[in-house]
Amino acid sequence: MHVVPAAEADEEADGASPSHAEQVCAVVGERVRAIRRDLGLTMAQYAETAGVSIGMLSKIEHGRTAPSIATLGRLARAGNVPITALFRGLDEEHDAVIVRAGEGLEIIHSGSGRGRSYQDLGALRGPERQIEPLLITLSSADEVFPLYQHPGVELLYVLEGSMEYGYGSNRYLLGPGDTMQFHGEVAHGPTALVELPVRFLSLKVYPPRPADR
Repeated sequence: MHVVPAAEADEEADGASPSHAEQVCAVVGERVRAIRRDLGLTMAQYAETAGVSIGMLSKIEHGRTAPSIATLGRLARAGNVPITALFRGLDEEHDAVIVRAGEGLEIIHSGSGRGRSYQDLGALRGPERQIEPLLITLSSADEVFPLYQHPGVELLYVLEGSMEYGYGSNRYLLGPGDTMQFHGEVAHGPTALVELPVRFLSLKVYPPRPADR
């Protein structure tokens, strides 16, 4: 490993191809931003704590420069994390998540209750959850179901049974093989169960948090 002295300007690591260097810069930038946000610090506060300029920190967070080992060390110390934490998300940690049949994690959901099962079908490692896949089973029609609102978009795919699904002021009848896509900010949820049990996949895709300007 070539170590760049602190006095030298930050530059691209020796021997790295441009595409790989860009990937490293992007991952490091995302990790630095996530660590800073977890600490509740502004860019100015984090830059001061780490002893780097706010301009340099901005370039690092946006993946526009390859920081030296010395700079990475200062950022890691300021974030109270090991320096290796800044590289999480590179090729060696690009996971494939497999959840075997029947092994989804039963979770407590805002709509949980008698006759309602919510199974989480897994998540990739990372500072933010981008996709939330759920297998939902509804087997009791004698209760009022809550309506939901959330950022991003959602896709439903009905596997079994049929239900009336509300979206805003509209109602839609969904049966096996039907899909429905919608914006999560609009109130939505089952309004009536027609044929039990109802089993469907729900896939929520959340928008990325905007980068600081």
